[in-house]
Amino acid sequence: MDPLLALLLGLVVGALLGAGLVWFVARVSSGGIGGRADGRADGRADGGVDPALVEARHAIDLAAMRAEETAAQSRLAAELASVQATADALGDQVRAQQGQYRELIERQEADRASRQERDRAEGKVLQALTPVQESLRAMQLKVADLETQRSLQHGELSQQLRNATESEERLRNTAESLASALRNNASRGVWGETQLRSVVESAGLLERVDFDVQASISSDAGAGRPDMVVYLPGGKSIAVDAKVPFNAFLEASAIPATASDAELARREQLMKQHVKAVRDHITTLGSKAYWQGLAASPEMVIAFIPNESLVSSALEADPTIMEFAFSKRVALSSPVTLWSVLKTVAFSWQQDVVTQEAKQLFDLSRELYGRISTLATHADKLGRSIESTVKHYNSFVGSLERQVLPTARKLNVLDESKVLGTLGTIEETPRELTAFELTAALEAEAS
Repeated sequence: MDPLLALLLGLVVGALLGAGLVWFVARVSSGGIGGRADGRADGRADGGVDPALVEARHAIDLAAMRAEETAAQSRLAAELASVQATADALGDQVRAQQGQYRELIERQEADRASRQERDRAEGKVLQALTPVQESLRAMQLKVADLETQRSLQHGELSQQLRNATESEERLRNTAESLASALRNNASRGVWGETQLRSVVESAGLLERVDFDVQASISSDAGAGRPDMVVYLPGGKSIAVDAKVPFNAFLEASAIPATASDAELARREQLMKQHVKAVRDHITTLGSKAYWQGLAASPEMVIAFIPNESLVSSALEADPTIMEFAFSKRVALSSPVTLWSVLKTVAFSWQQDVVTQEAKQLFDLSRELYGRISTLATHADKLGRSIESTVKHYNSFVGSLERQVLPTARKLNVLDESKVLGTLGTIEETPRELTAFELTAALEAEAS
């Protein structure tokens, strides 16, 4: 039995027994007193005590006491059973509470252990995530920096977009002004001539040296004045004429590809007009036959169109236009193709100049070689003269020593204070010419 339950049960039983004992003592005391009082009264009344009556009374009192004790024991047993049942119930509750308490304690211990384990795991995770946290902090700083830079760049970009919009508006106005100016034939002609001059000069040709502008040409087809005559090496030349068929092309370019079918049909019609204008220019230019009025000119004339789109759009609309131009001895040329041709001409001029300079250098080298041969002859004559002079000098020294000095020494006897010195001979001889070029010249002269 559980110690706590036994303790509670002992306390209850002790209390019940104490209460019964107190009640029994009280009853005995009250009965004895009454008997003695009655005896005294009877003694006093009868003059003595009847033992049988006293014994009977005692027996009655004892039976009554036993009955009351039995009743009290029954009550005590019932109360004890009730107390026992209550104690058992309390014990069951206490055991249940103890089980719940133990479960609670175990659960708390498990929770504490789990919490400690979780704290340890979280500590390890936090320790492992410390570099990541540092990286995240650095990344946050970098993102903040990038956001600041993005804001600045966004402002700069907005400003650039505004500037681009303003530039586009200015460009549109300029383009409209240029388009309005190019609708004038005179303006188109000046623009074409300006573009032609720019291409020619960028190719490296010089005016009045490699080309002339507005030169007059007379041929069987009549007098003509091409926009430019380009001179070729060898006294050849070729005529170049600039033309800008622009009106129909400008109107067609203003119609977008997303326009309605009617506008697209109109655009196609305008492109046909543009092709017709190019064909008419080819026909007119071929009929002038500029090559007949130029000396040693290829039988062709270059038709310069100062815009790539003008040429490519005409070829796209009519692929046969190039063959038509060839049949008229006309070469359609855009700025790119004309620059290529003129760059080739400039290179030819450079090669021609190099050839002339090489010929001049060859002539000078032959002249120098002949003069070196003449110089070798003079050097040989000078060497022979030097050799003859040395021989004459040595003869002079020999005559002086052999004939003059012996007589002079005889005079020394008269005046010994005067001493005649001696003259040495020259032993070196002039160096002979050994170079092949010099000896060959001497041999040729001797033969």
